[in-house]
Amino acid sequence: MKWKKQIIYMTGIILLLLGNIRLPVQAEEAPEEPEDLYARSAVLMDADSGRVLFGKEEHVIRPMASTTKIMTCILALEEMEKGQTATVSQNAARQPKVRLGVQEGEEYYLEDLLYALMLESYNDSAVVIAEEISGSVEDFADQMNEKAAALGCTDTHFVTPNGLDGEDEEGIHSTTAKDLARIMRYCIMESPKREAFLEVTRTKEYSFTDVEGKRSFSCSNHNAFLDMMDGALSGKTGFTADAGYCYVGALRQGKRTFIVALLACGWPNNKNYKWTDTRKLMEYGLNNYEYREIEAGADVLEIPVEKGVNDKDPYQKTTTVRAAVKESEPLSLLMRGNEKIEKKTELPKTLAAPVKKGQKVGEIICLLEGEEVGRFEIRALEDVRRYGFGTAFHSAARKLLL
Repeated sequence: MKWKKQIIYMTGIILLLLGNIRLPVQAEEAPEEPEDLYARSAVLMDADSGRVLFGKEEHVIRPMASTTKIMTCILALEEMEKGQTATVSQNAARQPKVRLGVQEGEEYYLEDLLYALMLESYNDSAVVIAEEISGSVEDFADQMNEKAAALGCTDTHFVTPNGLDGEDEEGIHSTTAKDLARIMRYCIMESPKREAFLEVTRTKEYSFTDVEGKRSFSCSNHNAFLDMMDGALSGKTGFTADAGYCYVGALRQGKRTFIVALLACGWPNNKNYKWTDTRKLMEYGLNNYEYREIEAGADVLEIPVEKGVNDKDPYQKTTTVRAAVKESEPLSLLMRGNEKIEKKTELPKTLAAPVKKGQKVGEIICLLEGEEVGRFEIRALEDVRRYGFGTAFHSAARKLLL
């Protein structure tokens, strides 16, 4: 029986030791990115920073169909005056389906036409708006391209205000998923008319008449995404034979705002592919990205100063200045759990006297996946006077007197 007691005793010792052993912690793995998307081009973007969180052929240029109308709408909102009206031209009245059915010579309020444009995606409404704002479709397209360039959309070219397939001397009517998401970001985050844009695109039903009140119209919002997910904010569908089904939409939950852009997301009879892809990308963003605060750090640095007064040795023509990061708010970034910020300190090898307290002397640059996401300024903590013969003489004399 003695050997049995020994086995029990040794087993207990082993279990006790195992209980105190700490296994190495596995590094947090990157979440699996969305797979099997129907869209040929897709982007998930952080609306606050403009950072692409996920991309699939996001730089490939493709037709964009009626997602074009987000640019038409925001330009009209920024350019039109309250109560401005427009008279229908022959060109506008001849636009193909889908259309409101305006007739040449009729007059409408531009604000009403924006609802027809964004809720029902009427092609004739787009042309009436474009001709009123810029005088012609061609001139309005130039204005659209100027705005796109100003937003950094280098791979976008507008030909039509309604998104119908078109071509001119400079190329076909097209964009990329990344550029389309960038335009939506401007519409909902940066434009001075962003609130008006959201009001139009979130409206479920809208009714209006022509200026004379002879004809009445009703519009219903066809953006099904508004009822698909909590926080759905805005969006625009599109379809042409060349473009296929397209979509751009935005969602906001708490502090997080995501934008999804899809191009070539199926052809008939696959109208609902865009909703499947949109949900998948939005859920990927919601499940994997949270805001984190990035601190610059509080280290005090010393930088050599040429021809600066050294209080300890007045004959020495070099000294140092203490410097540190300027007090500021932490950098708040939308990040995955496994992502890390790389910090790069940029400081000169030497400074030239004089140096003033509070003077900017360098920066800490924050990089995420090689791209800059923020900066912290480094400033001098003290004054450093410039060295001169008089400075050395007075310092030496003062020491002798003391």
